[in-house]
Amino acid sequence: MQRLSRFIVVGVIGFIIDAAVLYAMLALSVNHFAGRLVSFLFAVLTTWRINRRYTFEPRDQSALTEFGRYLVAMSGGAIVNFIAYSVAMMLLSKSWLTPALAVGIGSLAGLTVNFAAANFWVYRDDR
Repeated sequence: MQRLSRFIVVGVIGFIIDAAVLYAMLALSVNHFAGRLVSFLFAVLTTWRINRRYTFEPRDQSALTEFGRYLVAMSGGAIVNFIAYSVAMMLLSKSWLTPALAVGIGSLAGLTVNFAAANFWVYRDDR
């Protein structure tokens, strides 16, 4: 439970970084998709560094290899997040609250996949 709690806190920090970088990209007239790619990479780099130090124990592998595995793992969660968000937007009744609910649903779906991938693949204890 301690790992999950820390992972959630780090995820909130990652969300803040993600949104801030996206808005910076948009202010520079970068389109939403390219800006989102840049912001995603900043968020993943940030959460990897924090998770590596405070949430999980680093494995006996190079930091570059570990980051590559982490990036792949978080990309899986990002895909799940976007799919869940899209499905929720299609199925939920339309109101001013619908986008926020859909983002919440997507975030929870992505969180589950991201934590499982980080915990059981990136930082798996082989001992």
